[in-house]
Amino acid sequence: MIAVPAILVGAALLAWPALLNGYPLVFIDSVSYLGHTLFPEWPWDKTAAYGPFLHLFHWGWSLWAALAGQVLILSHLLWVTQRAMRGDVTAAGHLLLCVALAGLTSAPWFAATLMPDVFAGVGPLCLLLLAFARERLSRLEVAWLTLLGAFAVAAHLSHLPTALALVAFAAIATRRFGPPLRAVLPVAIAVAGLVAANSWAFGKPSVSPHGATFLLARLQADGPATQTLRDFCPRAGWALCAQLRRLPMDSDRFLWDPDSPLNRTADGRPIAMGAMRMAPESAAIVFSTIADHPAEVAAAMARNTLRQLELVEVADTLGSTHLAASARRAVAVLPPRELAAFDAAAQMQGRLPDLAAPFLAPHLPMLVLSLPLLLVALGLAAWRGDRVRLRVLAGLVIAVAVNAFATGALSGPAARYQARIVWLLPLGAILGLAPRFGAGLTDEERIRARMTTWPTSSPSSSSS
Repeated sequence: MIAVPAILVGAALLAWPALLNGYPLVFIDSVSYLGHTLFPEWPWDKTAAYGPFLHLFHWGWSLWAALAGQVLILSHLLWVTQRAMRGDVTAAGHLLLCVALAGLTSAPWFAATLMPDVFAGVGPLCLLLLAFARERLSRLEVAWLTLLGAFAVAAHLSHLPTALALVAFAAIATRRFGPPLRAVLPVAIAVAGLVAANSWAFGKPSVSPHGATFLLARLQADGPATQTLRDFCPRAGWALCAQLRRLPMDSDRFLWDPDSPLNRTADGRPIAMGAMRMAPESAAIVFSTIADHPAEVAAAMARNTLRQLELVEVADTLGSTHLAASARRAVAVLPPRELAAFDAAAQMQGRLPDLAAPFLAPHLPMLVLSLPLLLVALGLAAWRGDRVRLRVLAGLVIAVAVNAFATGALSGPAARYQARIVWLLPLGAILGLAPRFGAGLTDEERIRARMTTWPTSSPSSSSS
């Protein structure tokens, strides 16, 4: 079967940054996901999905296997997406698409990194295909995309707002029950899984039992939450009232600095897991802030969303900062050969940013070029009556925009947050303008084609 070797080669193309590095790429947060099963250690600020996913492949033996699983999933999804949007797919077409994404976009850099970031783009593709291209998928593919979409949504909490926006888009675009129901099923599975996991781990049946602390970090840095504290302290009795003079401060410092008001009392005593323990108080402050300063909150979120839309370059994922104290700790649990390879890799040696720089240069020009091409593709799809292409392409744009809000407004603008999903726009431009196969024609186009060829068709062929 030609699909299998094509998907395998496509996966290898998408994994090339790991080959350049000499080992799968990691990030400071990779330790939390790997530690889920290797230590084991349940991180309070991560979901329970991605860590077990990694272990499903590496089994404490090699992280190369986890990387292989990740790029194979992406390559196969691209294969299915091409068939859904073009009516069919060829091995050559698939390899050309993978070459384009691998050489000109951020997709391979996140596919080769052991973080849930690549699934920020995988989730929207799954939901859009389920909603708008069901008739071009087999039952097995529908089941697979439902499970994969559920995992992608559950892999990181920032993926949930994007998924919900696409469900709403499916309902508005089709005005039917079927498409949004097919899209919402993976989301429902993800939410149920997150609630169950948090009930077991923290005794709190919640999608995000500690998420309010992250939003408080953002709102105090932007000012509205700091104003709320000034308005209500000291009578509110909040612990942060004692350190109000230190606010606002950078949101990352507020969350993670050992000396931040979350992690140390006013008299200097450390607070173990302070950010997690502060979640109930954070929720109360956030609620009061939104109720009392809605305009200021909305303005700050709008600014951060726009700022996030501008940050599209692969950046902080390539360096070695803090890796010795984070990811290396998890890799050290693996066989010695893994730790040796990790230490010798370009990333850990601090050489990867310079090695990667020439390969990152085409990303921004490609993205800029893809925007007008995507508009052309949307126009052509609308003119041709190709509803599958039109809706999927529009959904990709919506996914990228909502991701900017979910990350920039609710957490804080960072290059990694948008770079991990922005490759959907070049993908949409390529597939939106690619020639279509006969199976991808609309009923109106089939009738038009039959009328055009009727005079030269034999009776037998015209009646077949």
